Amino acid sequence: MAKSAAKAPQFRCTECGWATGKWAGRCGECQSWGTVEEVGVVTATTKARATTSPALAINEIDVSAAQAHSTGIGEFDRALGGGFVPGAVLLLAGEPGVGKSTLLLAVAAQWARLGHKVLYLTGEESAAQVRLRAERIDALSDSLFLAAETDLGVALGHIEQTNPSLLIVDSVQTISSADVDGVGGGVTQVKEVAASLIRAAKSRNMTTVLVGHVTKDGSVAGPRALEHLVDVVLQFEGDRHGPLRLVRAVKNRYGPADEIGCFELTEDGIYGLPDPSGLFLGDRTHPVPGTCVTITVEGKRPLVAEVQALIAPSSSPQPRRVTSGLDSSRTAMMLGILERRAGLKLSTADCFVATVGGMRLLEPATDLATALAIVSSVKDISLPSGLVAIGELGLAGDIRRITGLEKRLDEAARLGFTDAIIPIGATVKTQGILTHPVSNIAQAVTVMTTLTAHSKPDKVPNS
Repeated sequence: MAKSAAKAPQFRCTECGWATGKWAGRCGECQSWGTVEEVGVVTATTKARATTSPALAINEIDVSAAQAHSTGIGEFDRALGGGFVPGAVLLLAGEPGVGKSTLLLAVAAQWARLGHKVLYLTGEESAAQVRLRAERIDALSDSLFLAAETDLGVALGHIEQTNPSLLIVDSVQTISSADVDGVGGGVTQVKEVAASLIRAAKSRNMTTVLVGHVTKDGSVAGPRALEHLVDVVLQFEGDRHGPLRLVRAVKNRYGPADEIGCFELTEDGIYGLPDPSGLFLGDRTHPVPGTCVTITVEGKRPLVAEVQALIAPSSSPQPRRVTSGLDSSRTAMMLGILERRAGLKLSTADCFVATVGGMRLLEPATDLATALAIVSSVKDISLPSGLVAIGELGLAGDIRRITGLEKRLDEAARLGFTDAIIPIGATVKTQGILTHPVSNIAQAVTVMTTLTAHSKPDKVPNS
């Protein structure tokens, strides 16, 4: 009985390592779904085998194989850290209808025009549908091959026949293997399909892009092990009702993991936006109460963004707190700080706070702009068009220093902003913009009120 118990199957969570004697759909430790898998029992010790190639000194390793090659689309190269790396496997995830297929079809056509062979495998649409989209966005090329296939074996056969330098699979959840149990799109099938495609990519030095679905909370659908297997994870974000699209690098083994690429999606295709700041600003010719501009940094790129707030009396015993493009928990903290440290009565008011253009503001440097937008709405005063606010707000009401302040102010000055409320003690050497250092939220409100009283209506920055 002891021997039988020792060889009993064991199940382990692939995320946190939690172990159990029987299978469970949800991990009992990290509460992740679909991560509990059976692990084999160790019966023997693996013996050493002969190596196929000797280990080399690190100075002798050839780095040419890991060099990136430009895709011909500047914003996509920015997100990737330079372009495609031979043999790299990328995972592009995004909500349905956001434009993933349009972006990759444009990338495939541009890569083919550079003299490379591309294979586009689609499992969600017919070949004719993809052909019509390619005509609409001018993505036709003799070096771009297209196949509609959902069987993994046949897909690998297309790879053998075509021998492309770039493979695009749209999407990995639609491909299934006849040699593996489970329904298509399930955990077992997705892992087997991804592992087979990764082996083909590494053995052929073929760049591979896998399209993945997302869950309701915006994370990549399927097993989390898929994100660990690939080299690059990209998030494709944007409001399907607006033109702005962002490609955000979440993981990148060949470059920075915090860069973004900005695109504009139109009926004629998708185009890169080297200077997208104007899309994140509202109408600056007629300022209205409840708006404040800030400068956020995405990767190495400073972006101008606008925060809008609407504070209205509530008839409900539980006032509403609604956010869009901002962290709801951090916004609730801003409301508490303003009520306690600035004397505002917000506990009985409905608070709606949002960003313009579908921008997501998650860094603490945008706290001050959020707070001043709320103050502007409560006091019903319009902030000057040339004012930006940059700073992190602490629970004691203090304004804390942030990184990259000089880079942010340079961007604000370039776009025509004239005044900036910043944390006290910061050393900047920026020309063309007047800084107003403050140490707490009360001083920031005083400076805001003073600038509003002396503002000129014809002083409008470029947007």
